[in-house]
Amino acid sequence: MKKYVALMATAGLVLVSGTAVASQELSNDLSRCASGKGPAVLVNVRGVKESSGKVRVQSYPASSGAWLAKGRWLHRIESPASAGSMNICIPVPSEGKYGIAVRHDRNGNGKTDINQDGGGFSNNPSISILNLGKPSVNKVAFDAGPGITRITVNLKYM
Repeated sequence: MKKYVALMATAGLVLVSGTAVASQELSNDLSRCASGKGPAVLVNVRGVKESSGKVRVQSYPASSGAWLAKGRWLHRIESPASAGSMNICIPVPSEGKYGIAVRHDRNGNGKTDINQDGGGFSNNPSISILNLGKPSVNKVAFDAGPGITRITVNLKYM
């Protein structure tokens, strides 16, 4: 009975919100972005300064209440950094509007070190000290289709 109630509550949350907030950590499985798969986003991360630390990619619903809000990400993938360019495949729950945030944690300490770490966002908006590096959801939102959507994120460092 408890399982049934929990299942119904989860289903109700999905129906009310339109998209469940998964906050699920995954490995970088590029087979999820193979032909005929999806929905998923193949993120080409460019400008990784060095092969140290980790690159973290997080997907968010493209809504002002969820974008970059603590604990509101849908999926997170962390991979060892590889200098230059990296491909990360991140699934999305369904076709729709999303935003992607990428961070290169150069020393792998799990914290944002502004003077060392790099970062970027879907649509590559310009960021400044005035918005503390957090562009609005309108600047990062993109449409993910039912298959594989390809985007490029250019990392920026201080």
